[in-house]
Amino acid sequence: MSKENRDFLEMAFHSIQCFGDDGRLDAAELGRILAIAERNGVTDDNERRVLGNIIARIRPEEIDAAMKAQLDAIARKFGIAVPASA
Repeated sequence: MSKENRDFLEMAFHSIQCFGDDGRLDAAELGRILAIAERNGVTDDNERRVLGNIIARIRPEEIDAAMKAQLDAIARKFGIAVPASA
C-alpha cells in the first residue's frame, strides 16, 4: 500500500504562518513552500492546487523583482496563473 503524499498540507500550513507573520508572502517564503512541493521529485495535483491558491492571495502591489522572477518560473513550470505586478 502506497503512502499518500501529504506535502500539500504542510505547504498550506506553512503559507498560513507566512501570511500570518506580516500579512504578505515574500519570494524567500514562496521558495520554501515550493521546495516542500518539489522535495520528493514529483509535484502532484494537490500540491499544484495549494500552490495556486497560495499564489492567488498575493496582491499585485506586493510583487517585487524577486517575487516576479519566482512567480514567472512557477507559471512556466506548472502552468499556474500568477497575478500581474503593479
